[in-house]
Amino acid sequence: MSKIIITIDDEDILELIPTYLEGRREEVDILRDAAERKDFISVRDIGHKLRGSGGGFGFDRISEIGQDLEASAKAQDLPSVIQNIALLQDYLERVEVVGA
Repeated sequence: MSKIIITIDDEDILELIPTYLEGRREEVDILRDAAERKDFISVRDIGHKLRGSGGGFGFDRISEIGQDLEASAKAQDLPSVIQNIALLQDYLERVEVVGA
């Protein structure tokens, strides 16, 4: 499993990243639970939040996955929701942040 290296040159953002990423890891569990219950509203809301927050922290891929989650939830496409949750988890397991 190869690492995904993200370089952050803003010290203020760099300090916030561990907490941000931990929150996203916790959301993977929340998303899985919501998917099991077919709670597409919760999936959509979390996807929307991911779409809005990822890029601000330097994680464009999180924003992309959030956008896809939001769209999948709106379409009530459970297989796509599950796939995007797996993509998010994989990304979070592989991402490594370094300061510039």
